[in-house]
Amino acid sequence: MSSSSTIPSQTSKKGTKRKWTHNEDVVLISCLVDLHNKGTYNLDTGFKCGYLLELERMITTSLPNANLKAKPHIESRIKTLKKEWTIVYDMEQGRGTSRFGWDHERNMVVAEDLVWDSYIISHKDAAQFRKRSFPFFNELSDIYAKDRATIQDA
Repeated sequence: MSSSSTIPSQTSKKGTKRKWTHNEDVVLISCLVDLHNKGTYNLDTGFKCGYLLELERMITTSLPNANLKAKPHIESRIKTLKKEWTIVYDMEQGRGTSRFGWDHERNMVVAEDLVWDSYIISHKDAAQFRKRSFPFFNELSDIYAKDRATIQDA
């Protein structure tokens, strides 16, 4: 993969936030999947200690100029992506969400407006995915889905 230039950080009340590029996300997800498939750092509920440093090494190989560190960059981005994945997964696979579907071409959750309106009342975090794709859903599902209860498991 080509190297990525460093993205300027944004300052907020909580501190400095780093804006990830799509290419950086692609490399992160690819490395996370590779790490998961190797199994060296796998646990039933995620990954063993030390996996972030291994991810940092893997990402640095693909993106040497990105300057992404295990903490805070990679750890924070994985936390955000997993939270977003959980929201999408719960709409796609959760109880009482059978009226949602998945558009494989656009990588996004789809439903009638009334379904969205009703769901968003009690799941405000889901509103962001009404018009937004989540291109890493399948990859993150391979890693995290066994940790989530589904209708079939209940």
